[in-house]
Amino acid sequence: MKQIILLFSILFLLIGCSSDDSEASEVEFSVIGQGNHYNGNFENPKANLVIKNNDQWTILKNHLTSYSIAQLNETNIDFNKYYVIAVVDEVRHSGGYSIDITKISQTDRSIIVKVEQLKKGDFTSIITQPFHIVKIAKTGKKVVFK
Repeated sequence: MKQIILLFSILFLLIGCSSDDSEASEVEFSVIGQGNHYNGNFENPKANLVIKNNDQWTILKNHLTSYSIAQLNETNIDFNKYYVIAVVDEVRHSGGYSIDITKISQTDRSIIVKVEQLKKGDFTSIITQPFHIVKIAKTGKKVVFK
């Protein structure tokens, strides 16, 4: 009987003390811009981006039209303090779509970015490419998109 209790006690301790990243806490983020890329270069593929420096940020901004850039709340980012997270949806052949960063959380090892499509489209006949761009505090953790 003592052996069974000892075995269950050890199993309980092992399960209870495991560091499996299951405890996630929310990460604050601020929206830089969200909207649709119109009337531009639609050769940009669907992408999940972690932008860590000004060169990468400039490349993304160069792929946006002036209309899309006007949708950005901020264009000068201090990359000593922040990373930019950008999600770009596929090209849509009608309007009414969105791509949405709905939550960012962190574990001991990673930053988890939850991406959803909250608007599913309509019958507007315009080619669009939805995007959502946010910034988070700089981190050394791996960023994972879900």
